[in-house]
Amino acid sequence: MFGISFEHLLIIGVVLILFGPKRLPDLGRSLGQSIKNFKDGFNGIDQTPKKDDAIANLEKKEDSTKPKSDHS
Repeated sequence: MFGISFEHLLIIGVVLILFGPKRLPDLGRSLGQSIKNFKDGFNGIDQTPKKDDAIANLEKKEDSTKPKSDHS
């Protein structure tokens, strides 16, 4: 039956009984946003050192291009 077993139907039935059909779209939307935020956060951890290095390199370049003023 379309690859849906009795266990799947039972889980769907329990979820419908517990939350009702009106709240299911909100729950799905919340779950999707949570997964997206988790992935964004996880990808942000991987990219953080690269961004920090790039910012440090830009600051070094800015410091070297600024004219040095002598306040003697």
